[in-house]
Amino acid sequence: MDSPIRDCASSADAVEFVRFCYHRRRVGWPELYDEMCAVASRGLFRGWGTDELAAEGIGFSLFELSGLAALVGRVQAEEQQRRLIERAASREALHATARTNETPVDDTQEASPALRFAGATAGA
Repeated sequence: MDSPIRDCASSADAVEFVRFCYHRRRVGWPELYDEMCAVASRGLFRGWGTDELAAEGIGFSLFELSGLAALVGRVQAEEQQRRLIERAASREALHATARTNETPVDDTQEASPALRFAGATAGA
């Protein structure tokens, strides 16, 4: 008897669905389950509802939760690894730029765009 866990783990569309939901809300299991249910009920991923997702191995029933949780864990680990690699590459680029400009680098802060705050007059 085939398990939904195997089907879910092998479907590229199933992985992309979980990744889509994870990008919308970077939370762990079971909070991500709530997001996936919301996305499926609204058809926010490629217009797919629960029936289309079920065809790809994504099931929301109690019997399919362990497979879905395993897939979520795998996608989260991949995404965390990807972010670590991006941060390391960004840090390396920052150091390379500093070496060419001969300026000291503060690598304790992650390279990110500067925040700008809009000003409003009091009582406006």
